[in-house]
Amino acid sequence: MKSFNAFVIYGIILGLLFGLYLPQIAVQQQVIGQAFVSLLKMLVIPLVFSSIYLAIAGLGSAEHLKQIGLRTVGLYLLTTTLSVILAITAMNIFNIGEVTKSVGLIYEKANTIAQFSFSDMLLSFIPSNLFSSMSEGSMMPIIVFSILFALASFSLQAHHKNTLLNFFGAVNDNMLKMAEWVIKLTPLGVFSLISYVVAFQGFEAIFGLWKYMLLVIGVLLVHALFTLPVLMTLFTNVKPYKYLKIIKEVPLMAFSTASSAATLPVSIEIAETKGGISPKTAGFVLPLGATVSMDGTAAYLSIAVLYIANLSGEILSFGDQLVMGITVVALSVGVAALPSASLVMMVIILNQLNLPVEYIALIVAVDRILDMSRTSLNVTSDMMVSKIVDVIQRRKDSKKA
Repeated sequence: MKSFNAFVIYGIILGLLFGLYLPQIAVQQQVIGQAFVSLLKMLVIPLVFSSIYLAIAGLGSAEHLKQIGLRTVGLYLLTTTLSVILAITAMNIFNIGEVTKSVGLIYEKANTIAQFSFSDMLLSFIPSNLFSSMSEGSMMPIIVFSILFALASFSLQAHHKNTLLNFFGAVNDNMLKMAEWVIKLTPLGVFSLISYVVAFQGFEAIFGLWKYMLLVIGVLLVHALFTLPVLMTLFTNVKPYKYLKIIKEVPLMAFSTASSAATLPVSIEIAETKGGISPKTAGFVLPLGATVSMDGTAAYLSIAVLYIANLSGEILSFGDQLVMGITVVALSVGVAALPSASLVMMVIILNQLNLPVEYIALIVAVDRILDMSRTSLNVTSDMMVSKIVDVIQRRKDSKKA
């Protein structure tokens, strides 16, 4: 496995060099990276459906689901809130936001996104057509249906319940085996994706926003290497940095794909095989986290909105920043687990605060790089919360025994 990790790192380094020195070829070979991501996404829906069903059905009762569900959602909200507080604090301390003249603003499409409403978001969680949700890759409706489907199985006769458990157990095992095959392609996929990003974006636009990028990445690192380890230490006796070393393949995969959903098969496999997390915990907590846990995205949105406010000359009061923070935490639930989906959320927040949406065009130039970074934090948080929930659940089970 050490040699495999080395190949992944080599893929990243070679991808950077390839995209820098051979940009035309790097752009043309994008299809390799796209195929790699498609293979991962191909596994997501059957894996999510089967893992959630097995996780809930394995709990044995709705009471157990209530315990682990409330604990999981509570921890996800806590980590997201802490990431937003950290981001707002950092922006108030460093207060970056000089107008960057080197990057031109392109205003097309900036104001064409429909108005957001919480009622629409809540309705989007309910799958009016399950197969349509599956074809579109809409994760939250699939998760809701999976939970309801598993809850209904509690009332079935034993032989029907066992039939479903055996079926979805076989599906889950088969998906994990396919995930092992795809994971072996990671070095090649990482090389292709990284080289394309460097070739397409270029370094000029990226360096023009270096202070903004540095602050975002700095906040993401502080949250990953300080805030989350402190939480793990408070709730468990697990050594956080040792655990982070064990599951390092997950943030690496997330960095290359910039998609929590595409990383999910890897997260589940690493959590169970290396992280020592029980399948029923990993199967419930991680798919849920891929949709509702967005620590990196929440921190990024907070910094980006305040940065745009500074660029436009607007000063947000403490009350404005508080409202923004609450909105970011609430909207992070609705951010699709796909690359750059947070830009849609940014438009919503900017409209709410009456800030110029057009300035999004300025930071789009570096969004892909930061998207890769914040997705790494998203999945790292999922893995940490999953471990915390698993440890707490094992303690409760041992006390009952």
